[in-house]
Amino acid sequence: MKFLIRKMKQDDILEVQYVAETSWHATYEGIIPRKIQDNFLKHAYSEEMLQQRIEISTIIVAEVGGKVVGFANFSSVSNEGVAELGAIYLLPEYQGNSIGTALLKKGITYLPEVKKIFINVEKDNEIGKKFYKAKGFEMISTFDENFDGHILKTIRMELTV
Repeated sequence: MKFLIRKMKQDDILEVQYVAETSWHATYEGIIPRKIQDNFLKHAYSEEMLQQRIEISTIIVAEVGGKVVGFANFSSVSNEGVAELGAIYLLPEYQGNSIGTALLKKGITYLPEVKKIFINVEKDNEIGKKFYKAKGFEMISTFDENFDGHILKTIRMELTV
């Protein structure tokens, strides 16, 4: 499958919102109640929040045939060389085509001073856990997270770059 990885532009906001909503609903069905998902998505992926992310973090998109099918969002790198991978989402029908791997690798190239990348993944997100383990992330801790009144079992993972 041919795809292009590039930095997100303001014109991509509607497509990124669609990817976020579609992939969240597919990933967290039966794990996080739909109402809580929708509340989170409405805030975290609002036009204003995505505009802020474009300006203060590294957010890249994957495009197939001119259509955004996935994205990844990395924080700025701290003075200690640490960054957070806050999001990496693909439309379900595009998973398993090396696009997620390409998003991860390309994101790292935009962070030349990074030494470690951290990610939090929900314990029941089997696809996410399998992906991160395959890319070299290692589990470093687990914790309970209050997600809008719903308790999640969260795994913190790190990748040494």
